[in-house]
Amino acid sequence: MNQLAYPQFKILLVDDEPSFLRSMSLTLERHGLNNLLTCPEPHQVKSLMAEHNIGLVLLDLTMPVISGQELLTWLTEEYPDVSVIIFSGLNQVDAAVNCVKQGAFDYIVKTADPEQILEAIKRAIHTQELSLENQALRAQLLSSELKKADHFANFITADPNMMSTFRYLESIASSSQPVLITGESGVGKELIAGAIHELSGRRGPLVSVNVAGLDDNIFSDTLFGHARGAFTGADKVRQGLVESAAGGTLFLDEIGDLSPMSQVKLLRLLQEGEYYPIGSDRPKRIQARVVVATHQNLVEQQQQGKFRKDLYFRLRTHMVSIPPLRERLNDLPLLIDHFMRQACDELRKPQLNIPNNLAIQLQQYSFPGNVRELRALVYDAVSQSDQSQLNISVFQQLTGSSPIDVFERSVRFPEDQPLPTLTQLSKLLVEEAMNRANHNQSLAARMLGISQPALSKRLKNMKEGEE
Repeated sequence: MNQLAYPQFKILLVDDEPSFLRSMSLTLERHGLNNLLTCPEPHQVKSLMAEHNIGLVLLDLTMPVISGQELLTWLTEEYPDVSVIIFSGLNQVDAAVNCVKQGAFDYIVKTADPEQILEAIKRAIHTQELSLENQALRAQLLSSELKKADHFANFITADPNMMSTFRYLESIASSSQPVLITGESGVGKELIAGAIHELSGRRGPLVSVNVAGLDDNIFSDTLFGHARGAFTGADKVRQGLVESAAGGTLFLDEIGDLSPMSQVKLLRLLQEGEYYPIGSDRPKRIQARVVVATHQNLVEQQQQGKFRKDLYFRLRTHMVSIPPLRERLNDLPLLIDHFMRQACDELRKPQLNIPNNLAIQLQQYSFPGNVRELRALVYDAVSQSDQSQLNISVFQQLTGSSPIDVFERSVRFPEDQPLPTLTQLSKLLVEEAMNRANHNQSLAARMLGISQPALSKRLKNMKEGEE
């Protein structure tokens, strides 16, 4: 399998010693950092910076013709968003201080421990990735429109909070950092994970696994795989899901139920970017983005000692919280209509008429099972419908009343005050529907039981009357 380029930007190695360039390149490639450019001629740096998407420069301090100090000055002026790490053969405190003052990310002595050098480079890569993601996030949040609305076609919503979530997902699409999705059961966390994968444009697959109930051994074997002979019965190599998701997205559902030992292994995978198949002493690098989801409150889980704080903060680099259905009741008419059409198609029934007041009646219900529960209810109602009208007996069992009963309880006129005119009531009703629909005319028209053109005409007449 071809190794994917990592990081997403290029790392430029500049040194007049070809032997150092070769050894450093091999060291980085062994640890999965393979998006490299080498430059033995300092005067070529300017042209390379112009031609390539370079995010990190590893720069030798002492070179002939053009010194590393001169190049650092030029880089910080012309490419202030690019991180620069200075390499030197000498441990000179004054030189190190001056380089950092000029804007270098770090100063490293070439004879330092290889692990120390690698950690410094990884920190610089991580910092650069976060900087690029923040730039993309700011740009996207300034926009009020979705750039890739087709990737959200599976979501039936007109809720402003959901629209904000979609814009946020677009802004983090190119990130390689983990995403934590929270929300109650049934809100659509799997759909969100699918949208994240589609938005990323990754060519690899979306690989999903529910980790709830997996003990540590099964978790390790499922995610990391095993080598031949790793244990009794391991007669051949088994590829883990991390490897199966290479170039794509690994989605771990119900992450809040992960055992403490498995939490440690997941933390190492995210921190180091590598893992060991069971029975192997050769590490493999993760080449998939990790997306996790949970219905648990991980903050409470931490306080109870059930979930590691360091893992939580690593996972929540990007976090999405999906509101429950009871907090976006304006979506009820859209969802009921959508699920009714789906059910009719699957059950081979003609499309049914939905009572105008059904969505308003259901606003009295809390929907503990969220959208998944509503879908099941609508499917059940369609299956029991034998006329042209949707059978609403299933919903009446939830609220214990009919739509008419709701209005009889809620609409009251003071006896000592004159009754409003029909025109006044009509105006109030239209305004209430528009507020509940967040000024979406199609949705408001459905609430009122009239067509969208008819509502548009009423709104126009109301505006002309005010003028």
